[in-house]
Amino acid sequence: PAVVAAMRLGAVLSALRPALPLLLGLSLGCSLSLLRASWSHGAAEERCLAPGPPAPPARGAPPEAVEGRPGPGHEDFRPRIVPYYRDPNKPYKKVLRTRYIQTELGFHERLFVAVLTSKATLNTLAVAVNKTVAHHFPRLLYFTGLRSAKVPHGMVLVAHGDERPIWLMYETMNYIHQHFGSDYDWFYIMQDDTYAQAEQVKALVTHLSINQDVYLGRAEEFIGGDEQARYCHGGFGYLLSRSLLLKLHPHLDSCRNEILSVRPDEWLGRCIIDFLGITCVSQLQGQHYHTYELAKNTEPEKEEEEEFQAALAVHPVSDMTLMYRLHKQFSRIQLDRVYQEIQDLQMQIRNLTALTPAGEAGVTWPVGINAPFLPKSRFEVISWDYFTEQHLFSCPDGSPKCELSGASKADVSEIIESAVEQLNRLYQPLLRFSKRQLLNGYRRFDPTRGMEYTLDLLLEAATQKGHSHVLAKRVSLVRPLSKVEIIPMPYVTEATRVQLVLPLTVQDLDFVANFLDMFAMNTLDTHDNALLTLLFIYHPYDAQRVGQVDVFAGVKAMVGELEKRYADVKIPWISVKTEVPSQVKLMDIVSKKHPVDTLFFLASVWTEINMEFLNRCRMNTISNWQVFFPVHFQEFNPALVYRGEQTASSNTDFLRDGHFDRHSFAEACFYNSDYMTARTKLAADILDRDEVLESMEVFDVFLHYSSLHLFRAVEPGLVQKYTLRSCNPRLSEELYHRCVLSNLEGLASRSHLAMALFEQEQANST
Repeated sequence: PAVVAAMRLGAVLSALRPALPLLLGLSLGCSLSLLRASWSHGAAEERCLAPGPPAPPARGAPPEAVEGRPGPGHEDFRPRIVPYYRDPNKPYKKVLRTRYIQTELGFHERLFVAVLTSKATLNTLAVAVNKTVAHHFPRLLYFTGLRSAKVPHGMVLVAHGDERPIWLMYETMNYIHQHFGSDYDWFYIMQDDTYAQAEQVKALVTHLSINQDVYLGRAEEFIGGDEQARYCHGGFGYLLSRSLLLKLHPHLDSCRNEILSVRPDEWLGRCIIDFLGITCVSQLQGQHYHTYELAKNTEPEKEEEEEFQAALAVHPVSDMTLMYRLHKQFSRIQLDRVYQEIQDLQMQIRNLTALTPAGEAGVTWPVGINAPFLPKSRFEVISWDYFTEQHLFSCPDGSPKCELSGASKADVSEIIESAVEQLNRLYQPLLRFSKRQLLNGYRRFDPTRGMEYTLDLLLEAATQKGHSHVLAKRVSLVRPLSKVEIIPMPYVTEATRVQLVLPLTVQDLDFVANFLDMFAMNTLDTHDNALLTLLFIYHPYDAQRVGQVDVFAGVKAMVGELEKRYADVKIPWISVKTEVPSQVKLMDIVSKKHPVDTLFFLASVWTEINMEFLNRCRMNTISNWQVFFPVHFQEFNPALVYRGEQTASSNTDFLRDGHFDRHSFAEACFYNSDYMTARTKLAADILDRDEVLESMEVFDVFLHYSSLHLFRAVEPGLVQKYTLRSCNPRLSEELYHRCVLSNLEGLASRSHLAMALFEQEQANST
């Protein structure tokens, strides 16, 4: 036994021998850390108990907090916890939150731009400023003394009523402080005879600290004044910080009464110097405010000086044409810089890729653009669309071939032109290519990189000696995705009241009870902010007999029962007599009986109302901006889908039992004011030809007579049971065709129809 135990011990030690250094290191490290912790704890106790004043800080070190308070200069950078205290003697009041989190956190917008103009130059130089740089700035206003009778389109103008330069500057500073002083960090003041590089100005303010009083521009000396005092020349623009504007505002009245000057920029500079002690500077925090003064008869296209190319502002600009020429030249300079920067980055990527494990094979084309998407299964393969110069073989409506037009045609023409241009750039001066024909074209959209193109071009190549040869060449191009921008949308809430409008005919009577039950359960029981208006559409024959037999008497009785059950609910109805129930004519009647700010939901009797969809109706419909046309989910005919079997009960399976009916435009969400605006344009177009309305739906009215966004999307929350709809042959051919297609495609899927035909053939054969 002793020998066996010794052998086992030896085997264990031999197995642990490689881990012995690790175990010894861990033991030694733990022992030293525990010993050091005990020493540190003892030293801390001795330091806390030591009498006498604290030791002074080291030379050059910043003052630390005393008794838990931050030292000077650190107040804005130390977190502070504000304790919540509520007086128990006062009644509790609900805290109102701000609309945007940016407002609640105290964030400010970056830059506000003010352009000083006059009545004489408002329609010339000010318009040129608005067309060249205004769209680059987040907020820009024009200030003038007197305004002309007609303000140019797209310009926000503030008129002070006096053309005196000093008065204009005084009123402008007051207006900026009153309306924008608490919203922006930087204020840029310029004249309408100044060309400013908007992107350079925006880049400048991003590199400056907002905690300093900044008065930045082209520094000029006062005539006969202090040699050290400077004011910012107004012709080249100047930048003011928010903190300086807040400090300056209380002294503006004193400056207006005490400071005499002819030039408004000198007056403002003297006011800032006298009351705040701040002089204009051309350089601050490592940032330079470069300017360039134009000479007479200057040719911007020939200016190659470094001072001109680096200028943030150019002055004086004498006319509109010169303003546009300056903008073109600076845009070309900026574009050349961007292209050069792209080439430098691509060269750096190539050099660094050679050092990676993949080597040069890891370089993607184009360099710097994401690699193409690699599908993991056949279901993720992105298909290519085939096209020629005249036709597209992947059409939006599902047809195999359609004419290439509109944006698609412009896209193909631009791609072909760009391909030939790139070939000439590569092979000139040895070869000169010209396009003969596009043999084949393929394109696909890759969401990871952009639109990809493959072109088979028939080209004619000409040499320097005049020889030519026709050849076919395949080229690949990529239109990469550019910078993603967030499109600003107006603010909407889910608290808006929705007015449901339900047109009813005699054929709809069998489905009204289910609609009213769903409406009561999902809106009235939940106290949703929604109302219902019924539109009874009588045939002329039924309208004559309404005194004896009312075809809608049963529906009116159901409405009465609902009003008794819900005492605070009133469901009005409107009776209409017509043979052709045009959706536009019916909506005209309803529109006149409701306020202009009403949010309508035009429903059908097969619609099952629920709170989820009503909220999306509120959020997707924006007054004077967007209308919403949902695509409801239509269930298939259960007799064909299940053929006597039990229907699917789980929510995950119901989408396989139907389809989204893209032929139906019966449901719509829109504001009454938007409908009235579009309807007015329609009335002016058709004059008194009311028969045209029979061939239109509300969707067509907004599509052809409104500039609003038409948002049409599938709506899984809007589910309709299967029913065979009756198509009115008195409507237009297009509307009747839509209705027939909706009925046919709503029968069942292709697989279900094929199975039904197969079973029918088997039954007939036996």
